[in-house]
Amino acid sequence: MKAAVYNGPKDVTITELATPVCGDNDVLLRNLYASVCGSDVSAYHHGPRAHRITPGSEFGHEMVSEVAAKGKDVTGLEVGDRVYPYPVLAAGDSSRAGTLGGFSEYILVPDCEVGRQVYPVPRSISTKTAGLIEPFTVATHAARRAAPKAGESALVFGAGTIGIAAAVALKHFGCGKVMLVDLSDFRLRKAAELGFETCNSATQDLAARAAEVFGPARTISGPTADIDIFIEATGVNALVDTYLSMGKIFSRMVVVGVHQTPHPIDLAKLAYSQHSVIGSGGYQPEDVHTVMEIMESGAFDIESVITHEFRQADIVTAIETAGDVDSALNVMIKY
Repeated sequence: MKAAVYNGPKDVTITELATPVCGDNDVLLRNLYASVCGSDVSAYHHGPRAHRITPGSEFGHEMVSEVAAKGKDVTGLEVGDRVYPYPVLAAGDSSRAGTLGGFSEYILVPDCEVGRQVYPVPRSISTKTAGLIEPFTVATHAARRAAPKAGESALVFGAGTIGIAAAVALKHFGCGKVMLVDLSDFRLRKAAELGFETCNSATQDLAARAAEVFGPARTISGPTADIDIFIEATGVNALVDTYLSMGKIFSRMVVVGVHQTPHPIDLAKLAYSQHSVIGSGGYQPEDVHTVMEIMESGAFDIESVITHEFRQADIVTAIETAGDVDSALNVMIKY
C-alpha cells in the first residue's frame, strides 16, 4: 500500500509499505476520505511540538473508511461497510491518535469492537461529510464542556473547521446567537453562509461588534457584550486575555485550541469576575453520537466547510493549501 510518512518539518514522503493482514479479531480498513487537521499543518511547518505526530510515522487521523477485510471472529461489521475509526483507540495504542494512518491507503484495527474502535456511518450521511466526523467530535466536546443552556449566547474565536464545528454544536445544543471571530474574510464568509454572525477583528472593533450583536451586560470594570460562552479555537494566548477583559460576570470560556507555551492568568481578576476557564481536549463516545445526529439532521450544510480535495500523491500540496487561511477552510484527501 501507499502511505504518507512524516519525516519532520517540510518533509513528507509517499512510501510503499506492506498492506496489513487481519488476524481473527482484526479489521482492515480502506480509507475513503481523510481530512487535513490543523495539527498536521503545524507539524509540517514547525515540527511536532505539542502534537502527537512523530517523525518516521504514518500520520493523519481524521478519516472515514470502509471495511476491506475482517477476521473470522469480528461481529457487527461486513466488508464494504463505512465506518469512522475512533483515533484514540483504533490503533490499539492511544499514543497513536495522531499517527493513525489517515494518509495511508489502509489501516489495521486490532481487536476490533464496534462502538469502541469503529463506529458505523449511517447511510443518510454522505461519505464526504463523514470525513469531517473527527474534527466535529473535537468541537462538539468543546461545546459540551461549556454546558450550554437553551437561549444562551456564544462567541467562538477561530473560523477554521473546529471553530465552525463548535458553533454548529452550540446551536444544536440550543444556543441562540452565535458569532465567529477570525482574521480571514474567506473563512468568515463561509461561517456567514451557514447562518452565523461574524466579526473580522483585524478590521472591526470586536467590543463594538459584539455589543451590537448581543446587547449589553457588565464586567466588574464596566459595560460589555452579553455573551455567556466563549470558545477559544485558535491557540492564540492573547485571546485568553481578551476573554478575561470582555467576559461578563459568570461567563465561561472553553479552550480547545492547542497552546504551545504556558500563559499566566490573573487569578484575582478571574475570581472577582466569577469567570470560568475550562480545558477541552479530544472527545468521548457521546460526542461521536451527537455529531452523527447533527450530520443526519441536515440542519447545516456541513459539506460546504470542505473547500479543496486532493489525491494522496499530492499530500504536501494539500497540507500547504490547508494552511492558507485566505483561500481554504477544510482540505480533504480523496482516495
